[in-house]
Amino acid sequence: MTPATPTTPHKSWVPSANRADSHFPIQNLPFGVFTPAASTEPRVGVAIGDEILDLSVLEARGLLNAPAGLFAQRTLNPFMAAGRDTWRSVRSQLTQLLSDDTATLRDDVALRQSALVPQAQATMHLPVDIPGYTDFYSSREHATNVGALFRDPKNALMPNWLEIPIGYNGRASSVIVSGTPVRRPNGQIKKPDQERPVFSPCLRLDIELETGFFVGVPSGLGDPIACEDAESHIFGMVLLNDWSARDLQAWEYVPLGPFNAKGFATTISPWVVTMDALEPFRCAQPPQDPVPLSYLQHEGHHAFDLHLEAAIRPASQDKATTLSRTNFKFMYWTMAQQLAHHTVSGTNTRVGDLMGSGTISGSTPDSLGSLLEMTAGGKTPITLNGGETRTFIEDGDELILTGWCQGDGYRVGFGTCTGTILPAHPIKG
Repeated sequence: MTPATPTTPHKSWVPSANRADSHFPIQNLPFGVFTPAASTEPRVGVAIGDEILDLSVLEARGLLNAPAGLFAQRTLNPFMAAGRDTWRSVRSQLTQLLSDDTATLRDDVALRQSALVPQAQATMHLPVDIPGYTDFYSSREHATNVGALFRDPKNALMPNWLEIPIGYNGRASSVIVSGTPVRRPNGQIKKPDQERPVFSPCLRLDIELETGFFVGVPSGLGDPIACEDAESHIFGMVLLNDWSARDLQAWEYVPLGPFNAKGFATTISPWVVTMDALEPFRCAQPPQDPVPLSYLQHEGHHAFDLHLEAAIRPASQDKATTLSRTNFKFMYWTMAQQLAHHTVSGTNTRVGDLMGSGTISGSTPDSLGSLLEMTAGGKTPITLNGGETRTFIEDGDELILTGWCQGDGYRVGFGTCTGTILPAHPIKG
């Protein structure tokens, strides 16, 4: 595929959707699950400006041509399972209903009041029932930086890194929605000057600035997904913070990789941005040398010009400090290659499977996706806006990820992905 040119924006009758800095203009329409303040029942909606359009209301009024029962649901899974044609049809219908020249909702005051809910008055939920979670390790810059910290800098990348998208199967049960507090984990830590490990709260808690994608079209056991077809299986993307206990991980990862160091929490943003919304921002991925094996080859452009930022706000401060500004387009391995490699051995995928990109780092000091890299393994503290310093995350700190694609006068954004660290459970001694 080749990149499309971002289209000249058209307007919505929802005023806040037309602000140049809104993450949710009519060109976006991401899907999520929410509960209005006046209800206890979750349902599916789309973000439009500062509002949420309640699709269960439109469905009940017969205003959406789609299979019945997709939107008065606690997750997006039924809608995703309806297939790509339904996703595109519903998005097209919503674009029409929200356009400033369409009177159906615009001029029906009662319907508009019933169907539109201010985002500030809604509770957002985990948007997808996630049967499986896989985290990749696909940023060459990140892998090189980490390899240089823990191994010989001249041989920072392992021999297999340039041949396959490295990944591991994570813990789907601890994927949580933005805003959910994260408890600092306890676990085994092996200190260099001690013969045996100790049981301790994590002392080197870190963020990982990532994105994730959801599988919308499943694959059967034993049936690989071809790299050229892989993007047609993807429903959409989210921001993802794969919290990492670096000291637990350093002790446990040999020989089988991350376990308790990653399984305690993975935070995602509540709005799933569709691949159709991202299509105008398609761009070329970095050159790959050596040329991948045939099953990992695809023609055209498979990266996306998605600006990403990470920030930290200590409990004592009102204002956050930006830690990193980077871009998804720097990723060495594409989402299509990740999905193709994941299934090449015959692994099946299910509707709602989540795939994390791996930490996204650029080539400059201000574009690194983890504190591990930013502080050179804790050796170089970062000074925050209020004068405090950090090497790793402290209790009470809030971490904030955000991201958007910049069009001509509009943004296709993801909102924010946030989490605040709670103290570890007391250790009984």
